[in-house]
Amino acid sequence: MHKNKTMKTIASEVLAYVKSKPFLSSALSQGIINLTSLARQIQPEIENNLRKPAKNGAIVMALKRISENLEFLSTHKIVHVLKNLGDITVRSSLVDYCFEVSDTLLTCQAALLREIDQQKDVFYTSSRGVAEMNMIVSANIASEVETFFQQENRLDKVENLSSITVKLPMENVQIPGLYFFIFQRLSWEGVNINEVISTSNEFTIIVDEDAVNIAFEVIKNLKHL
Repeated sequence: MHKNKTMKTIASEVLAYVKSKPFLSSALSQGIINLTSLARQIQPEIENNLRKPAKNGAIVMALKRISENLEFLSTHKIVHVLKNLGDITVRSSLVDYCFEVSDTLLTCQAALLREIDQQKDVFYTSSRGVAEMNMIVSANIASEVETFFQQENRLDKVENLSSITVKLPMENVQIPGLYFFIFQRLSWEGVNINEVISTSNEFTIIVDEDAVNIAFEVIKNLKHL
């Protein structure tokens, strides 16, 4: 007879529940949730998973351990990285194009790059997926894009955008949840992100121009958590 080595406990079920709710786990780590009320709310689901009654007090204790231990350790590592954020660069007057991938798309890109190679104060970045390609450029070269890509199938065009580029410390790639932590705070402030562009130690977000000031303040304040 084999014993069940994965026996369910109140603590394990509460932990599994919290892990499935990212916003909840972050809120717990900040101490902004009433644990008794939360325990009452999740009690039916915990009992259903355990297939037996679970006391409210035991669920509260499990939530308390999670908020003090697991999420604290994770958040502590993230905060350490955020305190070492580098320069924050803002650019405005950007246009986001989306084109359907075609056999001639790379030729159009090459022609555009040759055209703007010697121009100053130009922002250009592109990313290509399986079926579509996005290209974000400064508005002062939008006319060149319209010319060189006039035969391509344009799926979308969004104007009046701004970018915020953040230099990350090199250890950022070793910290799980870093991007979620940043984007969560932007979401809390109602900032809609149009595009995200990242390299190993930098990330850039593209937002509407009327949201760039709020987004900049959110990211700047991450250094002082």
